[in-house]
Amino acid sequence: MHGLVPDGFAVPAGLEHERFRLRMLTVDDVVKDFDAICDRVDRDGSTEPPFVATVAENLVDLGWHQKEFALRRSFAYTVVTPDESQVLGCVYINPSDTHDARVWMWLRRSAWEDGLDPLLEAALREWLLREWPPFQKLDWADRA
Repeated sequence: MHGLVPDGFAVPAGLEHERFRLRMLTVDDVVKDFDAICDRVDRDGSTEPPFVATVAENLVDLGWHQKEFALRRSFAYTVVTPDESQVLGCVYINPSDTHDARVWMWLRRSAWEDGLDPLLEAALREWLLREWPPFQKLDWADRA
């Protein structure tokens, strides 16, 4: 095993839900992702500062996430509307020193206000149990 998952494990492409689509985050998402980052809230709905200051910085960040995904070292998924017209947030599956993986997610304000946070978390927990057998023990960051 050279990455976060065994070499033979087929990494899930994503998750389809009536309210959202989860798929690999790529550099092609840079503008819509930056828009969502600038409107990001924490799990309680409090405004959070952007991770990056410009679209150019976000392009570098997304390139890194895309490469890490290809190398199977971490997995960044974008959360988009079913028609892909808007990025609603992101989900990250990262290495952990204490668990099989660490899961962290964030949403833009409008998605959080629309009640997506508990729906996304529940769907994500079920998807990880069903589709990610290498992960028996997950660290849910601030969602223990």
